[in-house]
Amino acid sequence: MTALQQPARADGPLRPPARVPFPVVDEVARHCLQEEEPETVHIEVHLPGRLDAGRLRAAFAQALRRHPRILVREAPGRWYRRRYEWELTAEPDVEVVGFPAPGRDALRDARTRALTQAPPLSLSPPVRVEMVEATGTGTGPGAGRIEGSEASDAVGIRPRGAHGPQPRTAQGTVLFLTINHTALDGPACLRVLATAAELYGGEDNSPAAPPVRTTSDAPPPAEDAPSNWSHPARVAPGTPEPSPGNGMLVTELPLPHRPKGSPYTVNDQLMVTTALTIAHWNREHGARPRPLRITMPVDDRPRDASMPIGNGTRLVEVPFSPDELAAHAPADMPALLHRTATRTRALKALPRPQLGHGASLLTAPWAPVAVRAALTRGLRRAAAPWTSTTLLSNIGRIPYPLDFGEEAGRAHAVWFSAPARMPRGLTVTTASTAGRLHLALRWSRALLSHGDGAHLRDLFEHYLHSTEVTP
Repeated sequence: MTALQQPARADGPLRPPARVPFPVVDEVARHCLQEEEPETVHIEVHLPGRLDAGRLRAAFAQALRRHPRILVREAPGRWYRRRYEWELTAEPDVEVVGFPAPGRDALRDARTRALTQAPPLSLSPPVRVEMVEATGTGTGPGAGRIEGSEASDAVGIRPRGAHGPQPRTAQGTVLFLTINHTALDGPACLRVLATAAELYGGEDNSPAAPPVRTTSDAPPPAEDAPSNWSHPARVAPGTPEPSPGNGMLVTELPLPHRPKGSPYTVNDQLMVTTALTIAHWNREHGARPRPLRITMPVDDRPRDASMPIGNGTRLVEVPFSPDELAAHAPADMPALLHRTATRTRALKALPRPQLGHGASLLTAPWAPVAVRAALTRGLRRAAAPWTSTTLLSNIGRIPYPLDFGEEAGRAHAVWFSAPARMPRGLTVTTASTAGRLHLALRWSRALLSHGDGAHLRDLFEHYLHSTEVTP
């Protein structure tokens, strides 16, 4: 059995916890930690009913034991050590589930904590769960809007779409999961949450079968694409704010229509939407046209109980030329969607280390971690002009029902957000639940303000609708 299958026992003679070296992604993230912009992933799950506090804590405690790789903390070590290591613990060091006081600003405050307070790596597990009771009802596109003040982290929920007034309820329970991204990613933590939901409510939370793709599995033909050696466009500065950290805005949109048998996917529509949104924003702000490169995480892990827990995605970069994004009339949209689909399929099929070959060299134990950390930070600053324009993380259709039983019900909205550190300064994260698209825009305050985020949201909605073309 491996060390991951043999965590330290809570009973019997004490023995040192099992240790595993940091994988490449974890080590690079550990080298580049910044207090001003914590590397957190936020997950926000909305349930129609109420949860019992004691049962929720017990369900999460048992779920953590079923996925022991989440029970890790950074092992202490001297400066000259060659590797960072995770210690696997038999039990959590801290109570994972918390219950902040309910109130008018409880949701806003929970989102603010998710952006500003990363669970410490020194305590197992590096995850925090908060249960917040939501109140208030309304109707129409603006119903249920919840916004924070500019002084904390301006965040909001705004159901939107062109389908007329719809009854909206903000009553129920919201679960906030905050993850230290040095140790875990969103899909891995969602797997643990699905286990907790099944243990809590007794309902089957097995993942749904992945959608059937109409595209061929044959490798796509090579095509001309903008070079990755040129400096990509940056998101043009809007109205930077004096306070450090991230801001965030979440909204709900209709899923874009896609004609049956289309050779492109919803992910391709979202990729094109993101590119057109940033190109439009940059034109408005007088930025010189440059090629765009959008980082896209690819996750090949199974979604069942065997899913490896940790940082399991690999990153690829999808390029767009300025000419492609200038010609976005409806007549040109099918061609742009088809080219994007060809690129994303080729990139997904290409074997590649998670962060590329250079990261593997940096994390090899050829020098103490303190030396390699300083080198990694220096190279990151030097490579800033070549960093991709933005990151689009499309979780896709949430594969689990996230059904907490008869009283709490099944999740009807799930939002994720990824860190938005400079030089990118903006990340776009999408997921779909109950036939709706849940979009989170997260930005660095050194680049954008809440008003800028709201304008980007409106541009995103416009261009998402423009991808709904017919043959």
